[in-house]
Amino acid sequence: MKSPILGSSYVARSTNADDNRMVNLFPELLPEGGKEAAFLQRAPGLRLLATVGNGPIRGMWSYGGLCYVVSGTTLYKVTTAYAATVIGGIAGSGLVSMADNGVQLFIAAGTYGYIYDNGALTLTQITDPDFMGATQVGYLDEMFVFTQPNSQNVWVTALLDGTSVDGLDYAVVNGAPDNLTAMIIDHREVWLFGSNSCEVWYNTGSLGSPLDRIQGAFNEIGCAATFSVAKLDNSVFWLGSDARGKGIVYRANGYTGVRVSTHAMEWQIQQYNDISDAVAYTYQQDGHAFYVLTFPSANATWVYDASTQMWHERAGFVNGNFVRHRSNCQVAFNGETIVGDYENGKLYALDLNTYDDNGSSQKWLRSWRALPTGANTLRRTTHHSLQLDCETGVGLNDGQGSDPQVMLRWSDDGGHTWSNEHWQSMGKIGKYGTRTIWRRLGMTTKLRDRVYEISGTDPVKITITGAELLLSNTNA
Repeated sequence: MKSPILGSSYVARSTNADDNRMVNLFPELLPEGGKEAAFLQRAPGLRLLATVGNGPIRGMWSYGGLCYVVSGTTLYKVTTAYAATVIGGIAGSGLVSMADNGVQLFIAAGTYGYIYDNGALTLTQITDPDFMGATQVGYLDEMFVFTQPNSQNVWVTALLDGTSVDGLDYAVVNGAPDNLTAMIIDHREVWLFGSNSCEVWYNTGSLGSPLDRIQGAFNEIGCAATFSVAKLDNSVFWLGSDARGKGIVYRANGYTGVRVSTHAMEWQIQQYNDISDAVAYTYQQDGHAFYVLTFPSANATWVYDASTQMWHERAGFVNGNFVRHRSNCQVAFNGETIVGDYENGKLYALDLNTYDDNGSSQKWLRSWRALPTGANTLRRTTHHSLQLDCETGVGLNDGQGSDPQVMLRWSDDGGHTWSNEHWQSMGKIGKYGTRTIWRRLGMTTKLRDRVYEISGTDPVKITITGAELLLSNTNA
């Protein structure tokens, strides 16, 4: 019988109900004519491109044929050959927000704001007496739009001049009494998030502050984390918060938020002590559109694939444990999807043909219930064999991965305790007829249930299209 290995990551509050975990794997749906309805493939590895400063990488932005990187307290410009040049200092330690108007680059760093002019090659701190700091910044109709820290105020700069801020060029976002936590500009509209609400504004062209509310575009769903807001798939995604609670991920549908997180993921989020530091970025690869949401305090990273509407986990692997993914922010530059390290100054390409994280092991894992939904009759079953339907013969010429291994273990108590590890080969290079199969897997115990788990760390291609289980029932 086919064992339901395909699907998404869903580990319920009770693993007895659902224990489908997926780390560093994601599904791709197949059209009619595929061997199965979908397959699982390995998440991209990290291919080192450059080391820029001491880090951490606080933000990146591309314009004018160069990539601009804030690493630690320094702004660098990086060429397509990944040669980095120091531009100047940027105060602070947290993530920065960046936007350009074609000539000037605005860097919002909380209390501080900076303008880099790529024509004059100058970096200037915004010292206009009317400038009260900038949490996040965006570009709209030749103006920079930015939010003032710890306030309800949204500001605009002079046209094509981010250094000029008029004391009257701000508006108060007071449809609800909460302060602004986040901002993003999408389709020439300004989404302004408070902790419990969201308003969408537009450019009226009026003197003074030209921004005004769009009537009917008020939402009683706010944002729980400033840097969780990102654009993807022609929409806006964010980690939500409102007067009734927080920890749901939303996608904009018109001017309203539609929940895209699952109960299982939301239960995991509720276990995190602090979600206000969550950070997100988005990217596209092979037609998949990913929203990557990291919880630094919880050391965890979740990823939503808008093309399949499924979640999976991304993780590093340190001292035998899964930890948050190393990426902190993202930019599309030089034909690469580039991410910056949260701890140091390294820039990586997210590469589907790289099977490690800059030389460190990338462990992948999939757990799933052995029997399809509704097939468990609560009788004990003898499991004679489990065969993994996967691409074999993917071994390397030498070193780790020359005979790539898959580790299998199982749980007969709903995922609470696990068996010993059982290893099988995926085939040395060119051995495409290799069968990755485990035999004599024993009999289920008192719960009459079984969860399987496979994993591996070898730096080889992973493609899983299914699993075939041979079992027999008993009368017990």
